Amino acid sequence: MVTELEKVIFRKACMRGINLERAYLRNADLIMANLDGANLKKADLTGANLYGASVQNTDFTGAIMPNGEKYRSETFNQSSKKVTTMTRKIISTENAPRPVGPYNQAIAASGTMLFLAGQIAIDMRLNDIVYTEDVSKQTEQVMANIEAILTEAGATWSDVVKTTVYLKDMNDFAAVNAVYAKYFDSATAPARACVEVSRLPKDVLVEIDCIAVI
Repeated sequence: MVTELEKVIFRKACMRGINLERAYLRNADLIMANLDGANLKKADLTGANLYGASVQNTDFTGAIMPNGEKYRSETFNQSSKKVTTMTRKIISTENAPRPVGPYNQAIAASGTMLFLAGQIAIDMRLNDIVYTEDVSKQTEQVMANIEAILTEAGATWSDVVKTTVYLKDMNDFAAVNAVYAKYFDSATAPARACVEVSRLPKDVLVEIDCIAVI
């Protein structure tokens, strides 16, 4: 019997010891799932995302792996057999300027580092820049784009440890900061830098990149 689970979302699911022999798991989302001891004999995992999944003692005998090739124990990436856990510590000292917004002086973190490219106000539904004259609306779109990437990587805003905000006009700082602050608790917010630049891609008003640890 073949279990049809194409494109199923099992992100962060606990599936220890589950029997998925011959399961059809093409393009399944198994990010950070716990598959320890699972039976995946002859399963089809073509295109599946196993990022950060725990697969200790998982039986892949005869399975087709995400790269489309049949499982071979000697070539399987052993690093995927561990779920990376993040540790996070807020660094604060009286010997440096206090934060004046939703950020901290520094964050000490360990885990898998995730580097997000700078995001601008492109709405993927239109595949174009939106709100060309409204920096607040552009910031909302930027944050939505960042959130989409974090989600795809199995991360959340709480995993972000550093951001850089690029502004076309520093006079827009307060408006951008008001939107930005909605996404972070000031007590645990990431470290941040904010700079004014002469020009941004597609003449947008704001661009933000970030680093997360998951």
